[in-house]
Amino acid sequence: MAEPGHRLSARGRGTTERRTPRLLRLLLWAGTAFQVTQGTGPELHACKESEYHYEYTACDSTGSRWRVAVPHTPGLCTSLPDPVKGTECSFSCNAGEFLDMKNQSCKPCAEGRYSLGTGIRFDEWDELPHGFASLSANMELDDSAAESTGNCTSSKWVPQGDYIASNTDECTATLMYAVNLKQSGTVNFEYYYPDSSIIFEFFVQNDQCQPNADDSRWMKTTEKGWEFHSVSITPAFSQRSQKRDPGAFLREWVAYTSECFPCKPGTYASKKGSSFCKLCPANSYSNKGETSCHQCDPDKYSEKGSSSCNVRPACTDKDYFYTHTACDANGETQLMYKWAKPKICSEDLEGAVKLPASGVKTSCPPCNPGFFKTSNSTCQPCPYGSYPVCPIGTSQFNKGLTNRDGTWGGSHMGTHFPSGHRTLFTCLSWVQGVNSRTNTPVETWKGSKGKQSYTYIIEENTTTSFTWAFQRTTFHEASRKYTNDVAKIYSINVTNVMNGVASYCRPCALEASDVGSSCTSCPAGYYIERDSGTCHSCPPNTILKAHQPYGVQACVPCGPGTKNNKIHSLCYNDCIFSRNTPTRTFNYNFSALANTVTLAGGPSFTSKGLKYFHHFTLSLCGNQGRKMSVCTDNVTDLRIPEGESGFSKSITAYVCQAVIIPPEVTGYKAGVSSQPVSLADRLIGVTTDMTLDGITSPAELFHPESLGIPDVIFFYRSNDVTQSCSSGRSTTIRVRCSPQKTVPGSLSLPGTCSDGTCDGCNFHFLWESAAACPLCSVADYHAIVSSCVAGIQKTTYVWREPKLCSGGISLPEQRVTICKTIDFWLKVGISAGTCTAILLTVLTCYFWKKNQKLEYKYSKLVMNATLKDCDLPAADSCAIMEGEDVEDDLIFTSKKSLFGKIKSFTSKRTPDGFDSVPLKTSSGGPDMDL
Repeated sequence: MAEPGHRLSARGRGTTERRTPRLLRLLLWAGTAFQVTQGTGPELHACKESEYHYEYTACDSTGSRWRVAVPHTPGLCTSLPDPVKGTECSFSCNAGEFLDMKNQSCKPCAEGRYSLGTGIRFDEWDELPHGFASLSANMELDDSAAESTGNCTSSKWVPQGDYIASNTDECTATLMYAVNLKQSGTVNFEYYYPDSSIIFEFFVQNDQCQPNADDSRWMKTTEKGWEFHSVSITPAFSQRSQKRDPGAFLREWVAYTSECFPCKPGTYASKKGSSFCKLCPANSYSNKGETSCHQCDPDKYSEKGSSSCNVRPACTDKDYFYTHTACDANGETQLMYKWAKPKICSEDLEGAVKLPASGVKTSCPPCNPGFFKTSNSTCQPCPYGSYPVCPIGTSQFNKGLTNRDGTWGGSHMGTHFPSGHRTLFTCLSWVQGVNSRTNTPVETWKGSKGKQSYTYIIEENTTTSFTWAFQRTTFHEASRKYTNDVAKIYSINVTNVMNGVASYCRPCALEASDVGSSCTSCPAGYYIERDSGTCHSCPPNTILKAHQPYGVQACVPCGPGTKNNKIHSLCYNDCIFSRNTPTRTFNYNFSALANTVTLAGGPSFTSKGLKYFHHFTLSLCGNQGRKMSVCTDNVTDLRIPEGESGFSKSITAYVCQAVIIPPEVTGYKAGVSSQPVSLADRLIGVTTDMTLDGITSPAELFHPESLGIPDVIFFYRSNDVTQSCSSGRSTTIRVRCSPQKTVPGSLSLPGTCSDGTCDGCNFHFLWESAAACPLCSVADYHAIVSSCVAGIQKTTYVWREPKLCSGGISLPEQRVTICKTIDFWLKVGISAGTCTAILLTVLTCYFWKKNQKLEYKYSKLVMNATLKDCDLPAADSCAIMEGEDVEDDLIFTSKKSLFGKIKSFTSKRTPDGFDSVPLKTSSGGPDMDL
């Protein structure tokens, strides 16, 4: 078994040995063919050493290569040196050396030049160095975003001399450099990346465009100026830097190669074999590749590392400053004048000022409020309540510290910039740092501003530092400009610090005690009445100004649809809302939407195809006004080994946003969350109007509402101020009734703005849910009454269609009542009709009989009256005598029917109330009506 293996190994070596002469014969044949081809034309001269250079061929599988001569201009000369075997591919020179290709040995770099040995340095950015490529593209997915960003072909990295700067638009710009590594190493660069709202990444990929799975690709923001970044790389990898949005700068790039480079202007290398170039000292300069620096003329100056000298300006009173010596026993101090360093002005020019004489004595300035002067003329803080003497009804203004005339009365304070302080910045900024870990801008003032007052409320009980930074210019410049532009701080007052002092007295709330009245603290949510010194609760739906709790005017009204919390410190919505119309009142209960929800925008891609999302977290209402949405930057956590703790940046708000890199891209089990931003810090109000407090929620951003119920809009503001959002960010959440979408419903972004905003400052969301419908009331259902069946009738209540309500009252139970059928009422009708007919018949008979009696009586009367007219003896009586028949002497003029008699009886009645009856006289005369 050993013998075949040995033979296989031998054959392998033999194959390698035969390959080398074959490659050599191929190169010789190529040189011969070149000479034969050129021999047909004009005769060529033998190549001189200055007309060609040496290069190495690609390494073979054994790690070997050949050194070949390559003419600078092909076809210009002939008789090039024969190829020779080169050094091993792993061969490299030390720092300060370069590889002499002629002798294939390392030699030290000459004076004025340097070498990294196995690397290359780029620190001159007057133009894009050889080997770099700047690419740009618009990676947004929707067409509207593409139109807004326009043509991105001109959006590239721009060399700025000492550094190279990214583009200043919304396009994606990529700076790429490719290198063929011979061994593993590192790439280091210095960068400036102050704005966390943009994406800036650095990644390494191999020749097959496969990226490394290292989270170091996500660049951290630079909070203290320029910072260094280092990444380990292996052979066959290239480096790229990519960013979205303006604000990234690179100043130095390192990769691996072997050659010496001239020192850049402002530096020098005085010795052979230098691995770096030294900076020229102040008031000197150097050109490119210098071995020493040249001194500036007396009337010129330069800063450290300068490539030229500038003319000295005439000295002014802004070029010097003074300090006070310690106060002596007599309460006097000496003024000591000094030139600002480095001194760049000239005292010999016309109009120049001289440095005032030092040592002049003057009275010590007064101590700051709350301090007293000791016997040795130093200022010490007064004990609490001892000075100044506060009258009854006043108290010391908390325990704080103040600053005036540059004298500090406490700790944890930032830098004080006196008039004429020399720094190169562009504006005045106030930065807050918590526990010395992070710095957050509080306020920024740009341009010319007058004297003003500013108050900042500290809401956390923690060690806090403040820094005031003054900037004159946008970028670093070698010369000193705008020396007359200064920022002046007149006084600083900080309250409620430990071991502080009182600066003045203010009214307080009084309480009775054994020794009289004393100051007390008002409960939370109470203000102090100045005249009486009593505490009064703020009216409902108002919040109290914490830094000015005097008078009812300190209670600020809450916005529409909001209420105050128990301590009147903030306005919030308890998920209850009412809307009044002329016909009814609509009540809403959004409690089902009180939990936090998340929403991811559409995917975006970098120029390399890296996918990322804008991830939003929202908390609508309730929770006593607590901010429940949390967005975290977990890039730092991913780099910390398991079991170790680290600090990660997180933001708590009503609405926040973070950039999410999916786990399939990062290679981690969890996705990368970075760049958290607060979009909503306080609730402005809840209303159905589209505009509130200068914030507008355009209806056209979302598909129109079709049910006739207007959207309820929540308006928020954020205090985060950026360069593009000078007034901070704002957020609106449209809550829309959608009965088909069960709780919690669905969230959506504007169709024309895939990232929730069209301008980067105002964010808009649409929340559709059945829980967003009004509460059900009696107006939302109606009754259906059934027919009477078997003496029973049912009343059923149903919702009106479509049902546009949720929750509220429930449908009433079905009601059952006893009823009568139609057969029963028919029988009752027939019986009543029969009874009525019988009654009428009886009455008719009664009146007919009575009429007969009346006719008889009237007949008697008529007869008696006739006898009187004929002188007949008068009747003794008109009554019916006993034994007489009432029918005997009744005479009818004519026979009539029963109804005819009734008619006659009812119609022939005289005005005096008697009936007129036709009678026939006994003498047979004409009828008479009586």
